Amino acid sequence: MRPGAAALLLIALGAVGGAWWMFSSHDQGRSAEGVDAFLERHWSKPLPPQGAPPDHFSPREASLSPQSCAECHAEQHRDWSGSLHSRTMDKGILWQARVLPSDQVKSCLDCHAPLAEQKALLAQSLGWPEAPQDPPPEYVSPDLHRQGLVCAACHVRAHQRFGPPPAPGRPAGDTPGLPHDGFVESAAFADSRFCASCHQFPEDGPALNGKLLENTLNEWRASRHAREGRQCQTCHMPDRRHEWKGIHDPGMVRQALSAGIEVEVEETDGVRVRAEIRNTGAGHYFPTYLVPRVRLQLVAEGGAAGERHVLDEAIVSRETDIWLSEEYSDTRLAPDAAQVLEGLLPETGSAGWRLYVQVDVAPKEHYERMFAGVLNDSEVKLDRETRTILTAALAEARNTRYVLRLGERTLADGIAN
Repeated sequence: MRPGAAALLLIALGAVGGAWWMFSSHDQGRSAEGVDAFLERHWSKPLPPQGAPPDHFSPREASLSPQSCAECHAEQHRDWSGSLHSRTMDKGILWQARVLPSDQVKSCLDCHAPLAEQKALLAQSLGWPEAPQDPPPEYVSPDLHRQGLVCAACHVRAHQRFGPPPAPGRPAGDTPGLPHDGFVESAAFADSRFCASCHQFPEDGPALNGKLLENTLNEWRASRHAREGRQCQTCHMPDRRHEWKGIHDPGMVRQALSAGIEVEVEETDGVRVRAEIRNTGAGHYFPTYLVPRVRLQLVAEGGAAGERHVLDEAIVSRETDIWLSEEYSDTRLAPDAAQVLEGLLPETGSAGWRLYVQVDVAPKEHYERMFAGVLNDSEVKLDRETRTILTAALAEARNTRYVLRLGERTLADGIAN
């Protein structure tokens, strides 16, 4: 693997050993406390093992499997199953786990599969020398490490459940008789800071050109969305849904971007078209990471001959080399910032022009380049199984692309309808 290949895994910092029964209660208590104090303990990485479950817990109550949670939390499990959080250990990271040193992989697992039990399972599956020698305890399903960011990663510490204050009409967390001894309520679950553990690097974290590779919380803090009290959960977990939609979802991109098209008839040049695409909905940069790439095109269709013309275009992304050693450009849109596209219609007096902004979204463009680069690099030695996994990961990354239109309008005889 080339120097700098540690940057393949964008989540860094921290490491953990792999022992099933090392017990650390991480006693968080049930008393009210501030959000920062709660989060400092809740996300103290690496997360310690859960330890032995209480004797009175049933197998379902003790289980760390999302499928056990689904018995009572069916809607949340259904949402999670369709989300990217359930796929954080898919092929795109699995092939890397097979070729990178274990310490680097453990660092990435802090966000991709953060439970100590998940790390121990992966260590066993990859034959790491530090892997536990015994089989996993009953409450750890054998495939837990392949299920990504599971329910327990956010909600369980030392077999104690944690969650937001209950919704209206739901029982309080300390109501007697609830399964798994109820839960500890914390306002942190509805606070943007809860997400920072995996979506905000520390100030001395990995950076390029003086900018952190993950800076989402800071971007939000500098925006009007923070001042207006709009949290990450407002957009990404509306009504407490566990979907966490983002740039992979066309609806979220429509929610983030607004587009308006203006037309002006000029005496000498003809009909000038101007489009303004503004980040009005995202409380962070659009896009916030360097992985996606978005192409904006101002398009005119129709006219007398049924033509299609791209009048102007721009790329919105933070583009780097595949090893994250050099930044080529950063044209992302900060909250409320805009990209302007403009051009002239090819025919000044023609009726029937349809104008729109075409948005081509490649949510995993960086991974497309990186995966293809590794596959085509003769210096990178991969065994057959790893190459097969990587080839499938590349195909999956390419299949996330989609196209949508914004700001559509029509003209009649060069005059706006």
